[in-house]
Amino acid sequence: MSAGITIAIDAMSGDDGPEIVVPAALAYLQKKAQESLLSIDSKTDADKAFNIILVGDQDKLGALLFDQNNLDKVSNASPGFSSSSKLPSNLSIVHAETVVEMHDRPSIVLRQKRDSSMAVALQLVKDGKADACVSAGNTGALMILGRAILGTYPGIDRPAITKMFPSQGGGTFVLDLGANVDSSAEHLLQFAIMGQLLAKIIKGIERPKVALLNVGGESIKGNEQVRLAASLIEDSELVNYVGFAEGGDIFRSKADVIVCDGFVGNVALKSAEGAAKILLKEIKDFFQASWYRKLMGFLLLPLLKKHLKQLDPDTHNGAIFLGLQGVLVKSHGHATIRSFEHAIDLAVKEAEENLPEMINKQLESLIF
Repeated sequence: MSAGITIAIDAMSGDDGPEIVVPAALAYLQKKAQESLLSIDSKTDADKAFNIILVGDQDKLGALLFDQNNLDKVSNASPGFSSSSKLPSNLSIVHAETVVEMHDRPSIVLRQKRDSSMAVALQLVKDGKADACVSAGNTGALMILGRAILGTYPGIDRPAITKMFPSQGGGTFVLDLGANVDSSAEHLLQFAIMGQLLAKIIKGIERPKVALLNVGGESIKGNEQVRLAASLIEDSELVNYVGFAEGGDIFRSKADVIVCDGFVGNVALKSAEGAAKILLKEIKDFFQASWYRKLMGFLLLPLLKKHLKQLDPDTHNGAIFLGLQGVLVKSHGHATIRSFEHAIDLAVKEAEENLPEMINKQLESLIF
């Protein structure tokens, strides 16, 4: 692998596929180029190199890359900009024959679409040609291909999707957010162990608190699966378990990690995003209602900007598949150009931190 970070992007994935992914990739490269120009770091250019590989139909991707509307997103001042090709030299295409559709069954994808853009992007990570993969595609297919191509940590049966929710205490990791809609109690225990290790690494807490999402805090609440999982997690010496958490506790920092199955987690995620979008629209409409409110909004913007950004789901797009032997980031299928950039940025950060290897080493020390 070349020096620096290389991201393989499943460019055919998501509701709008390359029409979103291509301009997002170009815009992100422009951002990295501007950061490089402004940086006074003493690292060499090789150390700071950054590359994107777009995986998909090379004819379609090539046409979109040379579309002037997309090229306008790349500054001529970019260090990676090639005047001969009018494309950044740190952007390349790897062809893939097929595409994983949103309605494809994961089992069919595993058997019949190993030449898809999703599978080829994951294989680039497996082969060491990329440091991370980003896809906005079919979650079930992404999970099963991730397991088959990248493999899981020792002692882990299934990966889980996780991200940090904004909360009063600085953030709460929630998992699973949709990779496994039906998880056993044993799987929830594995999620708890992985989540605690993730919080320890990212938040720098020696013994992160772990809770199990439930309909109430009392021990008699919940279905059989949740109560059995609570018993297993509570008995485990590997987890600092603090009991049940309700939905609102995600944002109150009752725990550093909250565990649930993928069905419940995905509903919680989409509900939170929907509520945030409504709130942001209400705030925007309020300040647009009259010239007086517009002036008030202009004066208050410096104070509100940080908080409004924290509420905006687009700035939090991207969740990691925890449990795989490689960095895999899932973007929303209906991501915008701006939000897909955030998914790329998350992949870069996870690759720079070498998160899978760090968690793998800690898991091995715990289990073995």
